[in-house]
Amino acid sequence: MDKIPVSYGQYRISIMAKATYIHGTETSEQERLALLNRLTNPSFISFLELKESMRVLEIGSGLGILVGEIANRISRGAVFGIEYSADQLKRAIRSSSNLHMIRGDGHSLPFPENQFDAVYCRYVLEHVADPVHVLREMLRVLKSGGAAYAQENNISVVAFDPDCPMFDHIWRQFATLQTRLGGDALIGKRLYRFFREAGFRNIQLSYAPEIHHAGSKDFEGWVINLIGNVQSGKNMLIQEKLATTEEIDGAIAELESLMSRKDASALFHWNRASAKK
Repeated sequence: MDKIPVSYGQYRISIMAKATYIHGTETSEQERLALLNRLTNPSFISFLELKESMRVLEIGSGLGILVGEIANRISRGAVFGIEYSADQLKRAIRSSSNLHMIRGDGHSLPFPENQFDAVYCRYVLEHVADPVHVLREMLRVLKSGGAAYAQENNISVVAFDPDCPMFDHIWRQFATLQTRLGGDALIGKRLYRFFREAGFRNIQLSYAPEIHHAGSKDFEGWVINLIGNVQSGKNMLIQEKLATTEEIDGAIAELESLMSRKDASALFHWNRASAKK
């Protein structure tokens, strides 16, 4: 496969000419995920309310960046990361002796009941066909009184000024593609209902805002992340006849142009839920 290095200021991604599914596990996607972790990990770790000596489980650990940071923070605890993709698990960072990375499936966690003080997932439920089943598994392995956490997308709330109509079109098509693949790009707005159906109690909802503007620390990184999202689905969007090459390239060019403006801004929020067993 051809790899096309692309640099944007301090950020560099390697765009692959061929993808296998909506995001894939190619080098470009690993780089995008590392960037997304840098942008979102500090806020998410605060959301988890971690304490020393906890037993913590992450579902969908990917490269192990987030779960590794958590293992370093609770060095007297035990932290487990479950990842379905063998490719991701092979590349995962193992940064602490109290971190245990395991290949597994969130639909059937390889643990007995009542094992963990906290279980969380992030950007995972949007990709599974039965998110309530995964949440029930999270509930099963939690100790009584333990906490579950999730952070997910509702991609309909992405907004730019000045407007980016070509991107908006592709973004809607991206959501349609994810639905065809069995996922849900709008799942963030459904978290309360799904947590309730899974059997959790004391369910709390919150937002994690992403508000960036030209000149702010993470504006460029945030837009690069969105470019990577679009690029990762390019081939499948074309194969499914949801978009043309020209439309996708036009959307990316529109975002690149946005980054060059001194009056540009970007608005988004992640949907969060926390609950008790």
